[in-house]
Order: sequence, then C-alpha cells, then structure tokens
Amino acid sequence: MLGKFILWLSAVVFIAYGLACLFAPELAAGYAGLEFVTGDAKPEMGAMYGGLQTGFGLLCLLGALKLEYYRPTLMALLLCIGGLALARCFWAFTGDGQLGGYTYGAMAYEYFTAIIAAIALRR
Repeated sequence: MLGKFILWLSAVVFIAYGLACLFAPELAAGYAGLEFVTGDAKPEMGAMYGGLQTGFGLLCLLGALKLEYYRPTLMALLLCIGGLALARCFWAFTGDGQLGGYTYGAMAYEYFTAIIAAIALRR
C-alpha cells in the first residue's frame, strides 16, 4: 500500500511538473534562479525538466498500475530521487549563496520520496 501511494504521488507530481516545464521551460529556470543566456539553454531546460520528468512520471504510473513494474520502479525512484536529494544537499550546504524555498522544498520532497520508496521495498 505504501509503495502504491508513493508511486501514484510521484506519477502525479512528475507528470504535472514535467508537462508544465515542457511547455514553459522558464518555469523551472525561474524557480532555480537561472537565466537563458545561450540558445542551448531553453532546449536543455525543456528536455531535462520537461521531457525527463514527464517520462519518469509515466514510469511511476506504469509501476503503480502493473505488478511486474512495481518493484523495479520503486528501485528507480529510490536511486534517482535519492541521488537528487543527496546531490542537492551536498551543494546546498557546500555551495556559496543563500538558499531559497525552492531548494528546501525540493530536498524535503526528494528525501520523503526516497525514504518511502526504500521502506516500501523492504516490505
């Protein structure tokens, strides 16, 4: 039950945010305080925040709906989102500059998701 919950939650979050960023890459850039200074910037933000997150959300949806994808998708969620959480935490506390609500909110979501995925995998 816990695993299904985190897969459904992740599917909704990643698909919704991914589609929003796919059609408006400046959304993610604005939250993170980034600027588009070259022609490569918008395609990069649209691909990573739009395409990748939408695709990952669809994988979470598949894991929630199909038993054969359930455990592999939980493992992907644990490793990918856990990796994001660890990297974000490292740079948040070793980098320079003041952090905003975006970083703290992202870390909270990422740690919560990774921990719930790990607990669900142990059951």
